[in-house]
Amino acid sequence: MKLLFTMMSIALVTAPDLAMAQADEVIVTAQRRSADDYNSAQPAVGLKRTADFAVQEVTITGDTRDPKGRSNEIYATLANAIAQAPKSGVQLAYGAQTIQPITLKNYRDLTLARDSRPDSQKLTLLIKAPLQNGRDAQAAEAAITAFVKAVRLEGRALMETSDDLTFSIVDPDQYRPAIADVIAADAKAMAAKLGPDYGVEIEGLNRPVEWNRAGLSEVLLFIPYKLVIVPRR
Repeated sequence: MKLLFTMMSIALVTAPDLAMAQADEVIVTAQRRSADDYNSAQPAVGLKRTADFAVQEVTITGDTRDPKGRSNEIYATLANAIAQAPKSGVQLAYGAQTIQPITLKNYRDLTLARDSRPDSQKLTLLIKAPLQNGRDAQAAEAAITAFVKAVRLEGRALMETSDDLTFSIVDPDQYRPAIADVIAADAKAMAAKLGPDYGVEIEGLNRPVEWNRAGLSEVLLFIPYKLVIVPRR
């Protein structure tokens, strides 16, 4: 898809019948979303904003000898965490990239895995703290730490953080129009600098929204477009 900007005419054209993704929540790490048409060249222009949630991976482990008792203790601790979460202002979720909420209806669907010790198992989940009303990453991390300490443990179960703090954003594709506005403004400014004999074309605006970390608690949402300088026709 191409977009042409000149000194005489500025127009933004979007792909017809563009399929928009459902309102998924995605983890934002230092790695971009993998895609079939992956392009390592991230454009300089995108939409920078604060992430929706700080996200911490947490592991519940148990080493009770009896397998059934061990399983029950781990799941009971998880149920206690679900009950404690609203009091601590956090949310529970699971998933590697696109994440889903953990509730009392689905918490036993999470699979127990082998731990490093004999006769021990673990269950991994995510704790989310919203980044809003002035709460920064440090305050969110403190809230998650306090929550983990507040959860009542059952039997020999333990609950500990198990990875670095990361972030998530809800429904990245909802920001496509705003990203397009930023791209259009940049292209218009570039066309103005080139003079009347040249313009710029934008290719790739039909590609999906991608994301990357852009600061301590900020993300960069972008469309991997290409800006091409062309003689005015």
